[in-house]
Amino acid sequence: MSSRIKSREIAVELSYQMMINKDTIEETIENFKENMDDGLNECDFTYITKVLGGIKENEKDIDIIIEKSLVNWKIERISKVNLAILRVAVYEINYLDEVPDRVAINEALEITKKYSDDKSVSFVNAILDNIVKNK
Repeated sequence: MSSRIKSREIAVELSYQMMINKDTIEETIENFKENMDDGLNECDFTYITKVLGGIKENEKDIDIIIEKSLVNWKIERISKVNLAILRVAVYEINYLDEVPDRVAINEALEITKKYSDDKSVSFVNAILDNIVKNK
């Protein structure tokens, strides 16, 4: 697994944790490092911090982008896991030029397969495809 893929997955996990715990980015990353036994060297914490900071800084705009792509659905109804996945992907699509849109979508779908159910995969895919089309 590439370090970017692993780092993206960790960014999703930590984004989710921040929704639950309301901790700062620094506290969240410190807690993660303390509880992580090995594999830390595979992680790009510069990238993870950049993504989490970018999501926090642009959360309202990111959520508006997600909301505009929802059909008969409210953002409040999206599970926190799927919302964390969507926020990371939307941040990458709209704010990180070095990540191609296709890569952001494909990685988001892989993470969704791992952490969510089959319905969620098509749900996340539809939202992200819509976001890329309307970019």
